[in-house]
Amino acid sequence: RGVRKRADYILYYKPNLPIAIIEAKDNKHNVGDGMQQALEYSEILDIPFVFTSNGDSFIFHDKTNKTRKVEKELGLDEFPSPAILWKKYLQEKEIETPEAIEIVEQEYYSDDSGMSPRYYQQNAVNRTLESIAKGLDRILLIMATGTGKTYTAFNIIWRLWKNGTKKRILFLADRNALLTQTKNGDFSPFGNDIMHIIKNRKIDKSYQIYFALYQGLTGVEESQNAFKEFSPDFFDLIVIDECHRGSASEASAWRVVLDYFSNATQIGLTATPKETKDVSNMSYFGEPVYS
Repeated sequence: RGVRKRADYILYYKPNLPIAIIEAKDNKHNVGDGMQQALEYSEILDIPFVFTSNGDSFIFHDKTNKTRKVEKELGLDEFPSPAILWKKYLQEKEIETPEAIEIVEQEYYSDDSGMSPRYYQQNAVNRTLESIAKGLDRILLIMATGTGKTYTAFNIIWRLWKNGTKKRILFLADRNALLTQTKNGDFSPFGNDIMHIIKNRKIDKSYQIYFALYQGLTGVEESQNAFKEFSPDFFDLIVIDECHRGSASEASAWRVVLDYFSNATQIGLTATPKETKDVSNMSYFGEPVYS
């Protein structure tokens, strides 16, 4: 798989919210040496503020600065505080209202297991929450098979549910085994009391997080469309796993589910987005917020 890249220092505003990267050299080097390497890492890690240092001073490269000179030298006692960098970051992302800031500042789930998202899962989660904070309600994430789409979805849902932004959530998948595996695995921190798998088209409205098969909510006859037992605004958030299997197709039997709950924020997850003259993930969800 090649040699693993390793940044010297990554500074986090909060756990899993990286904000700055520092490439450190000894003072036999110029203060700006290592900037190209640090910028490459910042692209991979989705980090806006880049610093190099040789121990005598810093060079600060501000990727959010589109109008003025992006690099300047700072004395050792001029390093910006977390609050200053975070404020600049929010301004650049145009996340300005208290409600939007509360969404992006919501903590990730943490426990004693030490498990935390990989850098690309973290990127996908953070980009998704930023998009929702700015009012986007159709979101596409493209993640290759084996990169942990379900764990990524859990972290997105956890943060939105925890701060009350999204209270009732539907997770759609295409295989029964996936539903049970998801509920009992990555989603287990929610606790069984608020989670429910919809089976045999039987609807119980007393839960907060629902799991269902695409075909488990629809039927050949109109009377078999179990999803209509929910009001159209029942769900705040719908996550569609393997969304290339149907949501992209106007003719899909269960696309009607997404249309019925059109007021909900809808997040499509796929490893293989469909783009043909007849079917398009992009035309429904828009350009991916992260690939």
